[in-house]
Amino acid sequence: MPTGAKLIAAICLAVLAFVLSQMIIPLLPETIQLGYFVPVNMAIGALTGWGVMGPRAGGGIKMGISNGLTGAIVLVLWGVFTQAVLEMLKHSLRKKYDGLGEAFIAVIEFGSEYILIMATVPIALTIVVGGAISGIITNRAKKNWP
Repeated sequence: MPTGAKLIAAICLAVLAFVLSQMIIPLLPETIQLGYFVPVNMAIGALTGWGVMGPRAGGGIKMGISNGLTGAIVLVLWGVFTQAVLEMLKHSLRKKYDGLGEAFIAVIEFGSEYILIMATVPIALTIVVGGAISGIITNRAKKNWP
């Protein structure tokens, strides 16, 4: 059922996904075609906010921060997985894999590469601070619009 907390959580994580995507783009190799990189990440953020953070909203400030950090980490993990699968699909359409096993291994390789690219202090701080702020705002929404 739609609630104000779910809507606010979806908006907060979509904004966080946009900010993170803009920070990550300059770090990616030039060979990667971005395509719908930012909109896909924002959609993942909105779905994560709606499905993970929104239902768990409530409690005190500690619960809000914990909820926000959980949502931000889930956003990053789903984002990395989705982008790795999309990159594997691009390669598979060019017939670069002989079988399903190679494609699965490629997803793990792409995901690992993306995590290493993202492993910078500014991105980590953005994830932590953005997640905490998103959780606090979502808790506030739950309190104001039950």
